Amino acid sequence: MIRPEMLNDLAARLAALGAASPAKDLEKNARALLGGLFTQLDLVPREEFEVQAALLEKAQQRLLALEARIAELEKRG
Repeated sequence: MIRPEMLNDLAARLAALGAASPAKDLEKNARALLGGLFTQLDLVPREEFEVQAALLEKAQQRLLALEARIAELEKRG
């Protein structure tokens, strides 16, 4: 019969092997490489982009309203 201690020991050994494997180093190196690449691309988070797009839309609407108001004032005077 398999004892729980044996399973726990086996799980711990497998975890140690996985942590020491080249795959872990490869993952770490890939993350560093991609992180550096994204930094060089000067990307912004989607949330920040959406906030800026909303601000731009609001500014464009205000500009259109002001242009209409100016045109109306020019007609009067």
